[in-house]
Amino acid sequence: MKIMITGSKGQLGNELQSILKSGRSEIGEISPQYKGAEVIAVDIDTLDISDLEATDAFIAENKPDIIINCAAMTNVDGCETMKETAFKVNALGVRNLAMGAQKQGAKFIHISTDYVFEGVGTKPFVEWDGINPQSVYGASKALGEKYALSFNKKTFVVRTSWLYGYIGKNFVKTVRRVIREHGSITVVNDQRGNPTNANDLAHHLLKLGVTEEYGVYHCTGEGECSWYDFACKIAEYSGFENAVFPCTTEEYNSKYNVPTKRPEYSSLMNMGLICTVGNEMRNWQDALKEYISKVED
Repeated sequence: MKIMITGSKGQLGNELQSILKSGRSEIGEISPQYKGAEVIAVDIDTLDISDLEATDAFIAENKPDIIINCAAMTNVDGCETMKETAFKVNALGVRNLAMGAQKQGAKFIHISTDYVFEGVGTKPFVEWDGINPQSVYGASKALGEKYALSFNKKTFVVRTSWLYGYIGKNFVKTVRRVIREHGSITVVNDQRGNPTNANDLAHHLLKLGVTEEYGVYHCTGEGECSWYDFACKIAEYSGFENAVFPCTTEEYNSKYNVPTKRPEYSSLMNMGLICTVGNEMRNWQDALKEYISKVED
């Protein structure tokens, strides 16, 4: 089996490679079908997915069985000012990969986001809820979903949120660093969602990859919280006391001149997983606790 991973140097790309190499995640063993799999790891320095001809040629040459697209422009504020780049990477890049995969008969697993939803409410969004993105990032990712499903009949679109992994930058590492350097951190307490361990997400992507259960999925940590709640647990598990203070989104945006609207409520329910391959995503607190016991930053 040949597995092509784009965005291979990012948080999720690294987790996928690590799990494929060892044959197991923190949740458990992966399918024996992956044993001896050849991993074709690419990032922006080796393949620009927004280049149709280059992407098509690369896929035709390497002939992967599965393409897992972890590449994206995820700088939410940057997307607002660099709309062209956001569209090229998050939409056209996805189209190019989907088209290349279709020509090869390959499965296509594309990672999307909670930002495709409007971001208001009190009930977790399920896969059939209507999307209504409120930012350029969300809109470009929504179009990427559409392209993925339109251009490859063997597509899995997997939405996730609040992702953190062992390699690369993330909210968990930022909270720990700021507290170490400044003694405390102030975090918004009126935005709610689902913290997601990248190792858990990678496990489920690989579960889906050996099936033909194509379609749209949600894959996030179980349970919801605010960013403030999340930061409090990060501090607690890291041994910091009385280090996290709450503020409102309005206060934070005013202080730091934030240009992009963030979702007030973007919790997702893993309904697709529950009804197909099974939902083994850990409670977000349990997954975070294990992560902090292992992370080096």
